[in-house]
Amino acid sequence: MKLNWNYPTTVWTGENRSNDIIEACIVSKIKNPLFVTDKDLISLPMTIKLIEKLRKNFKELNIFSKFSGNPIGKNITDGVETYNNAKSDGVIAFGGGSALDVGKAIAFMCCQTRPIWDFEDIGDYWKRANENKISPIIAIPTTAGTGSETGRASAIINEKTGVKKIIFHPKFMPTVVILDPILTIDLPPNITAATGMDALAHNLEAFCAPGFHPMADGIAIEGMKLIKNSLSLAVRDGHNIKARSEMLAAASMGSTAFQKGLGAIHSLSHPVNAQFNVHHGLSNAIFMPYVLTFNRNEISEKIISICDYLDLKKSFDSFIKWVMDLRKEFNIPHKLSDIVDEKKIALDKLSEMAFHDPSTAGNPKKLTKEDMKNMYQHSISGDLF
Repeated sequence: MKLNWNYPTTVWTGENRSNDIIEACIVSKIKNPLFVTDKDLISLPMTIKLIEKLRKNFKELNIFSKFSGNPIGKNITDGVETYNNAKSDGVIAFGGGSALDVGKAIAFMCCQTRPIWDFEDIGDYWKRANENKISPIIAIPTTAGTGSETGRASAIINEKTGVKKIIFHPKFMPTVVILDPILTIDLPPNITAATGMDALAHNLEAFCAPGFHPMADGIAIEGMKLIKNSLSLAVRDGHNIKARSEMLAAASMGSTAFQKGLGAIHSLSHPVNAQFNVHHGLSNAIFMPYVLTFNRNEISEKIISICDYLDLKKSFDSFIKWVMDLRKEFNIPHKLSDIVDEKKIALDKLSEMAFHDPSTAGNPKKLTKEDMKNMYQHSISGDLF
């Protein structure tokens, strides 16, 4: 058995660690950064404060923020143009998963001659890249969900096909990650909840994925423990720094762990994100119980071991109840049809997209297109398996 285990980069964590941004640039050998954030964050006080600090230390600071949630290929093309015109030598990615994904993709694509879709996470496509000039990245998340700051990929929608693609290369990994809970305290409760459920989905699917990866399993189960301890606290009291810190850690841990694999929660989510612009964490939360019950026979023992570690009653049903109770507490809809008009849901198209999603291969139970359609149908009706 031959396996490759890879782990994250340098992580600086703690209150106000974003004040160390200049030191992070020095460590990363960045002298002319491109600051990447989304259009919703660019005018917030915390962003302005960080930009002012950077401008005091660099002769010129270029900014790219022409994108929002669920980024598309054109966002990367435009960002690369800005990066190359400014002769930047590194990226500071600041924001939620979308901003981090865009920032990483710009740093990766600034020296490539092939289109971004040639580096989809399929086989060894990543070896097509010219990796000698991939730029250094500093990642500063402002949400605790995707864990993109410790991930080796970006999720980008191909606007021509409407399909969300996972673009992968080992050097997508940031040089320095800064986890500063202060940056997350003003996150609204509904976004705190949705991003937290995203982190749960990452840790959970990684733990349940088949294969031998005890280090990923250890990280994933501890990540779930942090989420159980802190997600509800962070939603109820956004200024709880300990809870915010633990959720940031859990998000980074989920991304680290899912190198082992993901599964149908993500396979079902990605097409819905791309077709209907639904928040990724929200869709993951909706699909979670349907996928868990579908996979029940294959994952029961693992779920019981999670229950043991999380101090839940040791049964599959008790874990499902915990997930359902979390969703109810956070006012997360039970059905896909609660957030997407059922008349607009083309099941055959979505099922085809989900079946071909790279996360499908990591599902504990081997999947068919009909399985995908079946799970979508259950998520619309609200009936668990």
